[in-house]
Amino acid sequence: MNISNKEFSINEGIKAKELRVVDSNGNQLGIMPTRKALELADQQQLDLVLIAPKSNPPVGKIMDYGKYRFEIAKKEKEARKKQRVIDVKEIRLSASIEEHDMAVKARNADKFLRSGDKVKVSIRFRGREMAHQEVGYQVMEKFKTLLTADMVVERQPRLEGRSMIMILAPHEG
Repeated sequence: MNISNKEFSINEGIKAKELRVVDSNGNQLGIMPTRKALELADQQQLDLVLIAPKSNPPVGKIMDYGKYRFEIAKKEKEARKKQRVIDVKEIRLSASIEEHDMAVKARNADKFLRSGDKVKVSIRFRGREMAHQEVGYQVMEKFKTLLTADMVVERQPRLEGRSMIMILAPHEG
């Protein structure tokens, strides 16, 4: 379990001779020898944690280190929960697709867009269909008009080899 990329020096692990000490409530106690700060922390049954080792003098805080690590882990878990991975779903059409088939695929694309995924719409041209690429553009335009979800065209229909590809993304806003 990765608590944080930043591990702190605590208690006897602190090498500095003197520290600027802050208590558990955030009040400054002043600059004192590390030994005295350790005694203060021990009296309160808390840990002395080096929180700013690069400052001059280094800053040590008296706190419950176990509770602090737990709070950090909780914040990281919360941040991971809020992240959303955007998938790219593919809908394949053909140049000679029927009305009903296109309507079904448009409903699926709507569902994907509403759930926050991008949709890659592709048409594969076979044989002599390559000579009628304008039909592919017409099919793509008709497909766009069937969509009811709030979306933006991230990439206009474009021919790549024998495939025509268009990418749709959910509208942020």
